[in-house]
This record gives sequence, structure tokens and C-alpha cells, in this order.
Amino acid sequence: MSKWLSTVLVVLALGGSSACASKDFVKARVKDLNDKVEALSQSVEETQERTRRNEGSIGDVDQKAQAAQGSAYQARQAAGDADAKARAAGVKADAADARAEGIETASKRLLYTVVLSEDQGRFTFGGTALPDEAKARLDKLVSQLVGQPQGVYLEIEGHTDAVGPKSVNERVGLDRAEAVKRYLFEQHHIPLHKMNVISYGLEKPVASNKTKDGRARNRRVVIRVLA
Repeated sequence: MSKWLSTVLVVLALGGSSACASKDFVKARVKDLNDKVEALSQSVEETQERTRRNEGSIGDVDQKAQAAQGSAYQARQAAGDADAKARAAGVKADAADARAEGIETASKRLLYTVVLSEDQGRFTFGGTALPDEAKARLDKLVSQLVGQPQGVYLEIEGHTDAVGPKSVNERVGLDRAEAVKRYLFEQHHIPLHKMNVISYGLEKPVASNKTKDGRARNRRVVIRVLA
């Protein structure tokens, strides 16, 4: 074999080996890429499945939240209705008690009246404390009640002069009537349910508020003994 032919054969042999090596390398790379693509595909599918499950859970949570809000709204509405009914029932009960008390009072007859004015009870201007003179008159009143039947009922009215705002006079009149009621209960044990207090304030004067003596007469507590 000539030298030139030997050289050609060597070159062809080397070229064939390189071609085979390149094909094997490409196949290996393709396989690696296919494996990675398959792994990525599987990962994407798993991610999508988790996303669907999460979306389903979120939907369930939203539905439960909406249902809870609806129940809370219904509960608030029911509570409001119940409160309104209770208030209405309370108003009706108070009105019924007032009517019953009014009927009971109207059916009683007046035995006598005791007046504690400034000249008799020493209620000074703006004063609500019970003076000693007023206490003495109340003690005398109780001694008169001893011989009365058990059905005696006391109406205690608080009155003022016309000096000052109406709201202040109403409060002062009530405080004076309450002072009388408290004294009769604490000192003479007259049952509270046998006494009723009311304030007329400046609304029912018995004398002119233009004079000092008239204002003194208007500052009073009136006790009506009913049976």
C-alpha cells in the first residue's frame, strides 16, 4: 500500500470515529433535555392541580364567609325586632300600670289634706331639705293615721314659685316631695307602695308670684290622704 493511500485511510477512520461520537453526544443531550422537559411538565401539572385545589378551598371559604355574614345579619335583625317588641311591651306595661294606678287613685275618697308651705313647713327659696317644722307636722299627720283603715294612701305633691327655669322648678318640687316620702318611710315605716310623689313645679300656684308672701305660699308640699 502506498504512503498516500495509508494516509487517506487514517483520515477516513478518524472522521468516522468523530461522527459516531457526535451522534452519541447528541442523543445523550436530547435524552437529558427530554427528561428535563418531562420533569418540568410533571411539575407544572402538579402546580396546576394544587392551584385548582386551592381555588376550590378559597371558593368554599368565600361561601362559608358569605353564609356567616348572612346569619349574622339575620341575628342582628332578629335581635333588633326582639328589642323593639320588648320596648313596646314595656311601654304597654308601664301604660297599663299607670292606668291601673290612676283608676285606683280615682276610686279613693279624700280624707284630708296637709300643706307644708314656707310659712308652715319652712321650705326656703330653692331649699329641698326637710325642716324641723315640717317633720313635726308629719309626725302629727302619722298620729292621725293610726285610727284610719289600712287602705290609706298618700299622694305627695311638690310645688315651687315661678322664679327660675321650669325644668329646675320641676326638679326642686320633686326633691321636696321625695324628702317627705323618705321621712315617712324611714321614721314611721309607712310602706312605699302606699305613697306616690309627683312634682308640679311652678304650674299650680296658690298665690301670686309677684309678691314675696305669694311666692312663699307657692313653695310647698301638699299631702293628700286618701282612703
